[in-house]
Amino acid sequence: MNSLLSRSEIEELIAQGRSIVIYRNLVLNVDKWIKYHPGGDKAIFHMIGRDATAEMDAYHSNLTIATFKKWRIGVIDYPWENMVPPIQGGVYRLAEKMDQLSETSDDTVVDIEPDENFELKPRREDSNAGGVSVDLNEAFAKQIIFDPVMACDKYHQDRVRKDMLQYPSVDQKTQGWVTKEYYKTHQQIIDAGLYKCDYFSYVKELARIGLLLFLSFHLLYKWDHKVLSALLLACVWQQAVFIAHDAGHVSITHNYQLDNIFGMIIASALGGLSLGWWKRNHNVHHLVTNDPNHDPDIQHLPFFAVSTLLFKNVYSTYYDRVLKFDSLAEKLIPFQHYFYYPLLAFGRFNLYVLSWKHVLLGQGPRHGTAAWFRYFELCGLIFFNYWFTYLIICCKLQTFSDRLIYILVSHFTTMIVHVQITLSHFAMSTSDLGIGESFPQKQLRTSMDIDCPRWIDFFHGGLQFQVVHHLFPRLPRHNLRAAQPYVVKFCERVGIKYSIYGFSKSNRVVLSHLQQIAQQAKTMVDCVKTI
Repeated sequence: MNSLLSRSEIEELIAQGRSIVIYRNLVLNVDKWIKYHPGGDKAIFHMIGRDATAEMDAYHSNLTIATFKKWRIGVIDYPWENMVPPIQGGVYRLAEKMDQLSETSDDTVVDIEPDENFELKPRREDSNAGGVSVDLNEAFAKQIIFDPVMACDKYHQDRVRKDMLQYPSVDQKTQGWVTKEYYKTHQQIIDAGLYKCDYFSYVKELARIGLLLFLSFHLLYKWDHKVLSALLLACVWQQAVFIAHDAGHVSITHNYQLDNIFGMIIASALGGLSLGWWKRNHNVHHLVTNDPNHDPDIQHLPFFAVSTLLFKNVYSTYYDRVLKFDSLAEKLIPFQHYFYYPLLAFGRFNLYVLSWKHVLLGQGPRHGTAAWFRYFELCGLIFFNYWFTYLIICCKLQTFSDRLIYILVSHFTTMIVHVQITLSHFAMSTSDLGIGESFPQKQLRTSMDIDCPRWIDFFHGGLQFQVVHHLFPRLPRHNLRAAQPYVVKFCERVGIKYSIYGFSKSNRVVLSHLQQIAQQAKTMVDCVKTI
């Protein structure tokens, strides 16, 4: 258990297919834990070969940390340099094969490098992504004719270079210092008592939702006001999402079972959505935020592309399939800034499909404390369709037009929450600055906050503090505003920009970014047609 393992020994274990994660100075083999992990297997896969201390501390309670420590197989007494996880394209060779290679070649294999065919993003300022072998600025100046995709590569590389100049170096010493300062800030937040949940705030939340739900039913059944009833029901769903989000992060009671039961009742029985699906998706989003290959929250082809890397038919490690930039994407992406709001109006219908798929196919944990959640959610989804689809849509509403109007109004209005969710990430960096970038710097680089008065916090439901939330995901929502000054001071100490805009400006920033990507897509498509 306490045997000292060398880096080469750990590489050998990963090459053999073991799921090795570094936590502080412990070497953990989490093979047996993966099927029990409530947050899904994908989240663990992205931590293999890495020092996941900051991530594991951020997402787990002390009790859970004590639990997974039992999976240790050894220790290290040296600073750990992260390896590329296999799911992200890391290639690991068995020691005997490495010895054979060194005997037959003059080149010595030292580091484990990512598969060139898989890796689509530059890791250094001088790297060539996507097979670009010439200086693009020079090529344009000389009017060299080349693959139009190269223009998009140049656009992306310019953004990567900008990020490298704007953010602290990703060398181990610098990022270690950033992480150390992050832990100091986290301790200040703990000392300030901000992990204590204000339960009275949730009483007010539930009272607001209950009142909206009562008025919605009263208007429909008593006064026959279908449109107004549908609008109020949409407000119920919008507000309920925030509570489900809190419960999914176990930030209410900090008791895993209680928070998830509460969250599943809100999400599935009241909203018709699967909390289990959301958690599996959301945990990956938090760990690999805004990575075009890995983050499902920005993988919306053929409707949206927030990075030119998505023009290359990238392989999604979350969906386990290629995201094709097909003919439909070629038609839609050049106009995505016009379709942003209309397409988000259909977001809830897509969530229904994903939720049912998750539950019916058993994509969540099938073992351990979370195994029974699947059946609980199934009951919740059935109940939702009983009261909404059967009692309201089929029984109460008599004509096809009334049914259609009620469904569209109630579902289209929830576009508000989809806008709130995407605002914090769609316009932020999608660069890969290397496997050495620390957890706190990556979260600050890929997220932004929305500035708003305190009195309207209820409308945003905590989503306006995405930067704070991404740094401290288990922090109770109603304490995020109080934690914000600590984050601002942390950013000032380490020299990382804290991105925050007003609601209207944040919308303009996102639309502007979508328009820039749309223009790149249009240029590429037009060039291909011309050639």
